[in-house]
Amino acid sequence: MPLHYNFSSASKEENYDLTTIFNNTLVKENACKAVTFVDNHDTQPGQALESFVERWFKPISYSIILLRNQGYPCVFYGDLYGIEKYNIKPIEEIKTILTLRKDYAYGNQYDYIDNRNCIGWTREGDEEHNKSGLAVIISNAGYAEKRMYIGKKFANKKFIDAMGNIQEEVVIDEEGCGNFKVKEKSVAIWINQ
Repeated sequence: MPLHYNFSSASKEENYDLTTIFNNTLVKENACKAVTFVDNHDTQPGQALESFVERWFKPISYSIILLRNQGYPCVFYGDLYGIEKYNIKPIEEIKTILTLRKDYAYGNQYDYIDNRNCIGWTREGDEEHNKSGLAVIISNAGYAEKRMYIGKKFANKKFIDAMGNIQEEVVIDEEGCGNFKVKEKSVAIWINQ
């Protein structure tokens, strides 16, 4: 549960250091044995281990567990369908993130976990999944931009934010890099247009 507790802390602390999001977690120490989750029936409101992740941070957390190559992700029923008893609405972004996982989250992963308020990673894609490959950038503070490598096969290709938060396109340069952007306190997931 350390990753869950890190998500919970990150969602509540004003200036949480995102470079520590994997500290003291099984994902970091032994990813092939890690089942990752954002919340579950024990952490939801009214339970003994209540430590619910704040709504604004849930799309970020689900991007982390669903779009990276470490761990075995588990989506909480209450996040996907809501918790009527506590008037908690579903996290609609999960459906988009699940689709992106199925269609794009393949291949080598390159981490850019190098800034306390803005982290990211890319997946280079593979041959089996034709249009696969994506770039994820997360901010827990203000607007941010990060240059990341996604693969030379994407040179001159246009990428769009599948979450719909950023309207402008990113064109990948000849070296396979792009300048990916994210709005404040959100996640942007960039895919080949």
